[in-house]
Amino acid sequence: MNNEKIIMGFLEKYFDVSKVNKDDNIFELGFVNSLFAMQMVSFIENEFDFEISNDELNLDNFKSINSILAFINSKSE
Repeated sequence: MNNEKIIMGFLEKYFDVSKVNKDDNIFELGFVNSLFAMQMVSFIENEFDFEISNDELNLDNFKSINSILAFINSKSE
């Protein structure tokens, strides 16, 4: 399964991903909150088998579907 399908599957548990564009800020739109962000970080660490450092806990890395995918891709290189 590719990274996009994995992330979309996770996000679909929390909101209707068909209602957002991949560059939309899911926090500003009210789809998710800071508690969700911690769940997402934990999911990403477990699913992709890497650790996210405190320096990487930047909202810019997690604010949209595309930013999440770009972050995962940068960690996987």
